[in-house]
Amino acid sequence: MLDHIQSLLTQFSQGDKRTDFCKLETAVCQQNNCTITGTVLDEATAIKAREALQTQFPTITFDLENVEILSQNPPKIMHVGTNGTAVKSAPSWGSETMSELLNGWELELLMERDGWAFTRQTDGYLGWVYQPYLTETAVSLPTHMLYTPVTLLRARPAADAELVGRVFGGTAVLVTNKREGWLQLHLAGGLSGWIWRGDAQPLNAMPTSSAVQRQSIAANAHKLIGIPYLWGGGTAHGLDCSGFSQLLYRLVGVTIPRDADMQFDLGAPVERPLKTGDLLYFGGSKDGHRSISHVGVSLGGWKMIHASRSRNGVYIDDVQAVSWLKEFYAGARTFL
Repeated sequence: MLDHIQSLLTQFSQGDKRTDFCKLETAVCQQNNCTITGTVLDEATAIKAREALQTQFPTITFDLENVEILSQNPPKIMHVGTNGTAVKSAPSWGSETMSELLNGWELELLMERDGWAFTRQTDGYLGWVYQPYLTETAVSLPTHMLYTPVTLLRARPAADAELVGRVFGGTAVLVTNKREGWLQLHLAGGLSGWIWRGDAQPLNAMPTSSAVQRQSIAANAHKLIGIPYLWGGGTAHGLDCSGFSQLLYRLVGVTIPRDADMQFDLGAPVERPLKTGDLLYFGGSKDGHRSISHVGVSLGGWKMIHASRSRNGVYIDDVQAVSWLKEFYAGARTFL
């Protein structure tokens, strides 16, 4: 029986580690009482585990009081305090980069280890972030979105003023002053400076109609042509395929999941003819199922812009003219 209980606990620990955290083990089982130890993401996970155990073993009482629950009420909220940073799979710079975060992004602090913070983003994505790059102090509600791939931050409202920083496109910022075509902004972490007004748009002026959003996606995508491919990348320093599509949707005010398979699962299916802004997904067969591993953005029909590992960057391709794209096309989705 103990082996069966342990087997069930092991199954709970095999969820999607990008959004789930569950490490449970049996501590002691005596007669009809069993103590479970370990760590889970939240109270809901602990309740689900107890219910499953009780269903499988109705004559046993399960004690989960010693299980550590990472998400607390109220949650401890942090914000990215640098111009950007990586989300790692483990608390180490040498571990896999899963994604990248922009200044001001909100994170729930779940666990701390050796100068690293295990965090949950607002969309549920989990990962380790270097803790010195986080701040407890958030700026007031942002007013503008930056659209230039890299915006130069200057000490004064003048083109020849000293540089004080660089901010990535897709960052939402607080503008507090305007002067002769320049905007003064403040970032989480305390950095402030001036940018040219053409690099930003007011958040209240973001497109709301699907047609305009699609046009904006195409315009913004062309600005990113030539940015090199980077696994886990989400900024102008490097982009992977899903980081590219996520950024383009963010620039029109739409939040989509981080990874290609997540986007494919949650997006609304679309049929041909494909419209500008539709997302095209690709993958090979795995165990009888499609394994989604790549995404691109339609510019209308089969003409697609994507962050391609094979071409090392953001470029335009015709799906029907590239053999591997044509062979592994799995379908299209949209969030508009």
